[in-house]
Amino acid sequence: MDALAGALAGVDAVVHLAGTVRGARPRDFAAANSEAVTHLCAAALRQAKPPAMLLVSSLAATEPQLSDYAASKRAGEQALAAHPQIDSTVIRPPAVYGPGDREMTPLFRLMRRGWILVPGNPAQKLSFLYVDDLADAILCWLQAPRRFRGRQFSIDDGAEDGYDWPAIAAAAAGARKTRMLVIPTPLLQGAAKANVGLSRLLGRAPMLTPGKVRELGHGRWVGGGDDFAAATGWQPRHNLASGLELTFNG
Repeated sequence: MDALAGALAGVDAVVHLAGTVRGARPRDFAAANSEAVTHLCAAALRQAKPPAMLLVSSLAATEPQLSDYAASKRAGEQALAAHPQIDSTVIRPPAVYGPGDREMTPLFRLMRRGWILVPGNPAQKLSFLYVDDLADAILCWLQAPRRFRGRQFSIDDGAEDGYDWPAIAAAAAGARKTRMLVIPTPLLQGAAKANVGLSRLLGRAPMLTPGKVRELGHGRWVGGGDDFAAATGWQPRHNLASGLELTFNG
């Protein structure tokens, strides 16, 4: 804690961008997604003038009952809200992708080859955000970090009402012919349980868990950016098609 407090000396603004998306138990997510926020707040309050703080949370925090990950993101927001002395802001991005991403890019590349794997719910609506646009949003906040005290924003790439699966397929594959395969939820649940058991034997943090299956099957993960745009002037530069083109070529 002393080292963290020392690192914040003379700092005007802090962005909490750390996070864990893999794990089999609540404690696997808590350290980075919630406990770190508590420690950062404690260190900030040791300063003569606590720095303003931006917590980059997740759209998943809107549904904390679905998974340990979502619950940990909501807990991080609550940890920040428990310290009203800090000029704090929360943004909730949707699925963020871009060059170097190891979670979603393989799925997008599979789509580009013509195979659209839909995890359980073909009626879903989903929002996305290209990584550079998230960085631009953070930079916009940094222009006047104390101006947005106590506010919470959801942001996305500007696609009205998000994307359905045919639109996601078109963005990834363009004019290529695609085949859509819906993976039944019971099959996903069985695979998730087996994956958790195997990960424990191997000592690895799993991505596919029963909680993740509940997230994947949720019908609506749609953000929005109008409030944040009005407050900061931020505008996303990439829709899913242009962002994926940069991702594939990155």
